[in-house]
Amino acid sequence: MLSACTNHILAQPTWLLLVSSLGFLSFLKTSALLLHWVYATFLRPEKNLKEYGSWAVITGATDGIGKAFAHQLAQKGLNLVLVSRNPNKLRTVSSEIIAEHPGIKIKAVPLDFSSKNSARAAQGVIAMAVEGLSVGLLINNVGITYPAARFFHEVDEKVWMEIVRVNVEGTSRVTRAVLTGMIRRRRGAIVNIGSGASTVMPSHPPLHNLCCNQSIY
Repeated sequence: MLSACTNHILAQPTWLLLVSSLGFLSFLKTSALLLHWVYATFLRPEKNLKEYGSWAVITGATDGIGKAFAHQLAQKGLNLVLVSRNPNKLRTVSSEIIAEHPGIKIKAVPLDFSSKNSARAAQGVIAMAVEGLSVGLLINNVGITYPAARFFHEVDEKVWMEIVRVNVEGTSRVTRAVLTGMIRRRRGAIVNIGSGASTVMPSHPPLHNLCCNQSIY
């Protein structure tokens, strides 16, 4: 039977064998990605984040995803450096976390990345805040975007320059400040939060520049 199947396959036109082979390879690739997702989502053992270090830095930490990260990491036993432009919200979130997890230490760092001077000074501010701390995890969550979907040439320069300062320069400078200690200790993890628009609608022109960090900070 195997010989008959082989002869049947070899008797097919070359173009059909080529197309079938490409389809089979595509199927294997999709199957491998699906199996990897199932493993990573449901089967992979949970990491002990404290092995990276006892502190985590979270930018954009007072609303949305950043705030959720802060609560979840505190639940894991990590001390937190919370970065946000709103001092009142920083105090509120810090108080909420300490009330739920009394043993957690928190450092609040007010920092507005949208300001030109603050964006340039961010690296020094964060470096000073984490000095002497074993920072094992950085969550780059801070980000802004313009109010509605539009083409790049329709966006005011003031708006897109603020986006660049917050989403690109601010994130890069915070990473640089924290990365030094991670390299010295030879351990650490950095998570950059981005928009699903970059995956779901990557070719939608007016949304192209929305494919960046979008958490409220």
